[in-house]
Amino acid sequence: MLPKVHAKKFFIVLVGAILNAIAMNFFLIPANVYASGFAGFAQLISSIFAEFTPFYLSTGILLFLLNVPVIILGWKKVGKSFTIYSFLSVLLMSLFLELLPIIHVSEDILLNAVFGGVISALGVGLTLKWGASTGGMDIVAMVLSRMHDRPVGTYFFTLNSIIIVTAGFLYGWEKALYTLVQLYVSTRVIDAVHTRHEKLTAMIITEKENQLKKAIHRCLTRGITTLPAKGGFTNADKTMLFIVITRYELYDLQRVIREVDPQAFTNIVETSGVFGFFRRE
Repeated sequence: MLPKVHAKKFFIVLVGAILNAIAMNFFLIPANVYASGFAGFAQLISSIFAEFTPFYLSTGILLFLLNVPVIILGWKKVGKSFTIYSFLSVLLMSLFLELLPIIHVSEDILLNAVFGGVISALGVGLTLKWGASTGGMDIVAMVLSRMHDRPVGTYFFTLNSIIIVTAGFLYGWEKALYTLVQLYVSTRVIDAVHTRHEKLTAMIITEKENQLKKAIHRCLTRGITTLPAKGGFTNADKTMLFIVITRYELYDLQRVIREVDPQAFTNIVETSGVFGFFRRE
């Protein structure tokens, strides 16, 4: 990857971390509305420590500690580039959570839930769009997809359900309901910025079949099916590469296509399910 691309990717990860920290410290934490995934889990544990023990652990520190074993798992199972930028995202977000003050921007809990969800989703969506993640469940999902192709929605739902139910029991069901509002808003915004669909199908029409296949195989762990194709206007012989990827691999696939064959025509569609073998060993 070119240094210029690395610089852009670092900038996007930095912006994403700042947006997530702003959403947490300015909207969600002051209102006791909980984020999704590891951020919400860290937020919940921090609240429990502050409420029921003489000790205090900040959300930023807990978020970093929760992500350490996941980052190690990602390094071993997913890939260095993805894991490095995901770790950088977690590190920066934890840092900004510590540096930014917790401010009550609004006393309206609904406004806090909506704006917190929108701002955090912008941070997550931008980070995903550029081939990194905010750590936590995204890396777990990536590992599961690489290893067993299990439905990761169950794990997201389970963790978020624990957060919502625990928050409801401890702080009242109104907080839990507003947490559901935040989860819905953030999901819809991520849909718009990137995609929340777990699997995508890419159909690539190219005249550089061999070069593109080799480049994709070097970058991704996915198999490719090739089909003969012909240009409808030029009648030129071409090849269609058919490949199913996870949402985390979309950035790398787009980058490879731009580098090898900028003239290739690519259609990305959402895939609701895959039957059969989904890995290239």
